[in-house]
Amino acid sequence: MPTTVTVLPWPDSVIDQLGFDPRSNYAERFWLPTLGPTSLLLTRRLATEFDRAPEGMTLPVAETSQALGLGPREGANAPLARSFERLVQFDVARVMETGTYAVRRMLPPINRRHLKRLPPALQTAHTEWAEAQLAEPPAANARRRARRLAIVLLEQGEDPDPIEQLLMTTGFHPSICRETIEWARNEHAHLTPAPVSP
Repeated sequence: MPTTVTVLPWPDSVIDQLGFDPRSNYAERFWLPTLGPTSLLLTRRLATEFDRAPEGMTLPVAETSQALGLGPREGANAPLARSFERLVQFDVARVMETGTYAVRRMLPPINRRHLKRLPPALQTAHTEWAEAQLAEPPAANARRRARRLAIVLLEQGEDPDPIEQLLMTTGFHPSICRETIEWARNEHAHLTPAPVSP
């Protein structure tokens, strides 16, 4: 691995809308035993970096490795290199060229093959989770995701109209987009402190 690594987003219209944030409870419960703690921590770090730089970023290997608690090591056998290799192995990242990876911003639901390798209690927990999802109205999950994205963008100073357009181009139904913007405006108004009088 070179002294820097370039990380680009791996767009996937289905996974980006239906997948799970690496910082979510789902990722911690069901992906952690598969990816391992270091690779999951790396995906979380990258998710945070993507929030700041959606088009991708270049990271210094030694500094990033040290920030993840792996020590400032570089080279092909460095822990950070092995973590990226593991992400590639489990289809969370892919190699574009030497030192450049495309990484998913959202994790897909864990597949059946990996699910069978989880401890029995986690397999049961996943089955219960899946049954609860099936019992939920179809639009509820999309509404939750749209709201989360809208409120984050509003808090970052984006205007509501471009956010609504972004939601529509991402694939959310227009009625969910309109409802989400109204909800986000109200929530943002409640979360924003009133100006202090001089």
